[in-house]
Amino acid sequence: MERTFMKGCEAIAEAAIRAGCRFFAGYPITPQNEIPEYFSRRMPEVNGIFVQGESEVASVNILYGAAGTGIRCMTSSSSCGIALKAEGFSYMAGARVPAVIGSVMRGGPGVGTIQPAQQDYFQATRAPGNGGFQFLVFAPSTMQEAIDMTFQAFDYADKYRNPVMVLLDGFIGAMMEPVVLPDMKSDEELVALKKAHQSWALTGREEGGKAHYVTPTGGKAISLETHNKECAEMYKGWAETEVQYAEYMMDDAEVVIAAYGISARISESAIDILREQGYKVGMIRPKTVYPFPYAPFSKLDPKKIKGILDVELSIPAQLIQDVELGTKGAIPISTSLRSGGEIHSREEIVEAAKKIFAK
Repeated sequence: MERTFMKGCEAIAEAAIRAGCRFFAGYPITPQNEIPEYFSRRMPEVNGIFVQGESEVASVNILYGAAGTGIRCMTSSSSCGIALKAEGFSYMAGARVPAVIGSVMRGGPGVGTIQPAQQDYFQATRAPGNGGFQFLVFAPSTMQEAIDMTFQAFDYADKYRNPVMVLLDGFIGAMMEPVVLPDMKSDEELVALKKAHQSWALTGREEGGKAHYVTPTGGKAISLETHNKECAEMYKGWAETEVQYAEYMMDDAEVVIAAYGISARISESAIDILREQGYKVGMIRPKTVYPFPYAPFSKLDPKKIKGILDVELSIPAQLIQDVELGTKGAIPISTSLRSGGEIHSREEIVEAAKKIFAK
């Protein structure tokens, strides 16, 4: 297959277009600016629509309207921009309309810094907006994964009639490397995909046809409590069927690194160094951070594992809470943390792992 040298944010946008995304609404913020910029160039070439709203709030509500028609659509932002869109996400999750959200994390709290970070883990997995709703949240650690997950996210959004988030740190959004792009969905496929939504989507109707409504209860004439119970069952189902994770060098590991995104990529290189020096270190890498892969952590043998090293670009640590839930406190957890746009070196992770062995 042909490989193409691309930048992360641009590759994500191209993957979305190839998945059939024909509507994008967004607003500029670093480090995701190349996503809307790329869409603004490419959408006219595929008969799609690009809208830059006057703000993040405007953009997410424009997206809400587009999603209600059943068209494949997307928005993206970074950290404080995602926070501004949160109310709109809540409306979309309540109305059960499909869309894809690209969240390219920058430093925080507040406006923070434009450099890469992983300080929006709680935002993505705990409270993407008001009302207790959830997203499927994919967390790629390479550009190829970012492309593949973005492409697949539209299928998941359609399958569950729910927004789906692709959670990246700014490092992956800004880096360049060779990738393989998926095939473009044909016009016939896009017609079929939209037709599959005709039972609920707002597509207009001839006189006498059935009226559709986008409501806080997913278009159903049910109570809000009943709607919330149905959504809760959906989220529970995700935990049973949609969890994704990867393991690295886990067969004989005595110390386990827990990391996602760019932190996992750096950790893999650190593990290679540690292995060369005789240290048995492995890694469990969540590929979905919601639902979280608790099972591989709960299966760790406390008699065999000396400790877990949580590696993330967040101070205080956030991923660690899910790791603790997975291990149920049976295995001690140490941390190697950076934040505010500072990135781990392999040597930092190597030294942090050696300290666990020294104990």
